[in-house]
Amino acid sequence: MSAIAVRFMPNDVTVTATAGEPMIEVARRAGVAIPTGCLMGSCHACEIELDDGTNLCACISGIPGDRPEITIHLFSDPVW
Repeated sequence: MSAIAVRFMPNDVTVTATAGEPMIEVARRAGVAIPTGCLMGSCHACEIELDDGTNLCACISGIPGDRPEITIHLFSDPVW
């Protein structure tokens, strides 16, 4: 399985991951905090945006394996 470079913005932190690895765990390993609430994808506290514009809940999503690198854009919600 190939390594995937995962870049978290706006932190500008890059870490290596494997396809299917949980996004929330990759972020933790990189020292990037993604807020969580329900951990089931219902509350959308952990919503992120991929570089292709796709919005996902990081708590229930894995790293896509269709490219060698990916950028994840984090949102800042003062309520969480």
